[in-house]
Amino acid sequence: QAQLVESGGGLVQPGGSLRLSCEASGSIFSRYAMAWYRQAPGKQRELVAAITSGGSRNYADSVKDRFIISRDNAKNTLYLQMNSLKPEDTAVYYCNAAGYEGPTRFLYWGQGTQVTVSS
Repeated sequence: QAQLVESGGGLVQPGGSLRLSCEASGSIFSRYAMAWYRQAPGKQRELVAAITSGGSRNYADSVKDRFIISRDNAKNTLYLQMNSLKPEDTAVYYCNAAGYEGPTRFLYWGQGTQVTVSS
């Protein structure tokens, strides 16, 4: 069992920056792949960025060169540094953890944090 708690969302002007954090409880963090998803009103949830347990990263095309995903295994914390924010980045951002315990795949979600980009 694990819990994921996001923080760091808020209101920011276009061109601004925010850093989201996701703290994980339990013993899964260093062994699981982690990711950030987002869901805008009326749209499906989409993958923003992901990082494997080994540190390999991938990004959605819409955020490449603007967002950076990172993890601190010692602190059980996942980060998303968001720069050059645009109004279309407005969404609820969710932290995700995915991994296996033996043959069983586990998937965990945080409660989400709102990011609003507006002047």
